[in-house]
Amino acid sequence: MTAMNKIHFSKMTGKLDGLQAVSTNTVTNDFCKKRYEEAKVKNEKAGKVVDICGVCYSQTMLATYRKNMQNALQRNSDLLSTTILPYEDLDNLLVAFLRIDAHGELINETHLINIVNLAKKNPHCAIALWTKRTDLVKPYFSKNEKPANLILIYSNPKVGTIMAKPPRFFDRTFNNVLEDEHVEKQNCTGQKCKDCMLCYTLNNGVDTIVEKVKKY
Repeated sequence: MTAMNKIHFSKMTGKLDGLQAVSTNTVTNDFCKKRYEEAKVKNEKAGKVVDICGVCYSQTMLATYRKNMQNALQRNSDLLSTTILPYEDLDNLLVAFLRIDAHGELINETHLINIVNLAKKNPHCAIALWTKRTDLVKPYFSKNEKPANLILIYSNPKVGTIMAKPPRFFDRTFNNVLEDEHVEKQNCTGQKCKDCMLCYTLNNGVDTIVEKVKKY
């Protein structure tokens, strides 16, 4: 594979400082675009944020002050969603933890298969995938084994509603609440991922992650 046809790994900053991620282009993802527009309408009708997709940080960033990221993320979108990459061409990861989709979302089954194969090739690396796409995850893993090092986190779109039990094949849920909601249950608030690592560790007894978001 040429350099242009290799997966792009992003070095993260801010809350995700110290981690690497494989992300895709949110603003060209049909699933994301539809959810974003529908959720904005829901939020407007409710007079408050009830669906996190309607205030998507990625849509805002990639359309404005981080617009320069789109080319690299679009290469990932095209590469990961159009063909199953040869196993021998997948990267040997030199990291212990990897995030999938700090930006973006699963595009199709081909995208999911490529992530699964990346996990299989790197059993030493805990690969955490945040997704809302149960429509892809459930059918695929009903017929295929999930790698032990692939951590599936269901990204709950409903703000203020904590989903305690993960959907089938998922390891935990990630939930958003407003600052004054469920304060005692917020366990992803005020720290960087590298100082917590709940999401990146299996069998730690925690299957529900709750983060506060600012009031919009």
